[in-house]
Amino acid sequence: MKKILIATEKPFAKEAIDLIKAVFTNAGYAVTFLEKYIQKSQLLEAVVDCDAIIIRSDIADKEVIAAAKNLKIIVRAGAGFNNIDLDSCTANNVVAMNTPGQNSNAVAELALGMMVYSARGLFDGSTGSELKNKTLGIHAYGNVGRLVASIAKGFGMKVYAYDPFLSHEDIEKDGVIAIDSAEELYKNCQYVSLHIPANASTNKSIGFNLLNSMPKNATLVNTARMEVINENELLKIMEQRTDFKYVSDVAPICAKIFAEKYQGRFYFTPKKMGAQTAEANINAGVAAAEQIVDFLENGNIKYKVN
Repeated sequence: MKKILIATEKPFAKEAIDLIKAVFTNAGYAVTFLEKYIQKSQLLEAVVDCDAIIIRSDIADKEVIAAAKNLKIIVRAGAGFNNIDLDSCTANNVVAMNTPGQNSNAVAELALGMMVYSARGLFDGSTGSELKNKTLGIHAYGNVGRLVASIAKGFGMKVYAYDPFLSHEDIEKDGVIAIDSAEELYKNCQYVSLHIPANASTNKSIGFNLLNSMPKNATLVNTARMEVINENELLKIMEQRTDFKYVSDVAPICAKIFAEKYQGRFYFTPKKMGAQTAEANINAGVAAAEQIVDFLENGNIKYKVN
């Protein structure tokens, strides 16, 4: 009997767990849960004899992959997968997958929610501004970016997008204006919503020159990853432009400096909240379970990322 490990420092909701169990029970697999663990040694012990693993934000590094002697597949229940050591997976003949699109609506709604919160002065009672007729730039037009565009158009925003991997036709069929470069996007937009992945080419790529080119009263919205921001240059723009605001689904390392110097011009969620809805929790967990069964039974590697 195949053994599946659900290793989640932040557990799935009960409804999601019940549905995940049902997927594996119907397939004839045994399921074990490692929840709210506090030491890496607990994870290393749990992975020893499993055939497949589902994780959320948990770290599956080289040591974890090496310890899982029977491991055939690991799935990150969510879109991002930089918490998995892909090279180690490949070296150990382990398929790594994510579950793209399952959290997209939750992240998109959060991005627009933070825009409203920022525009209205963090609801502090002061006079704010509206999103209607403002320009929004979407940096990376994937699953989340498309939903952000759809919601933003409902607010009456003028929406632009830049994605080097898509044609203008792919973008403009949604009633969005395609832009040829990141530089042009930032220059034209009062709001920019970040949806780029964290990798070698994007890490620290969002810095002073891009941000300083944004129009007056600009706001950067980050529901992507902390690593894509050049924090030293972000602090520089916050210092030099008192009109600039930054809202993020993950607090930067320099969050203490923001708290000391830039009150009213930033907002950081207390923890990464993009996927923290009941619906996204269920969608991602069930998708991960179904992908594992489909791979182990049929060899389907559609969502393989290594």
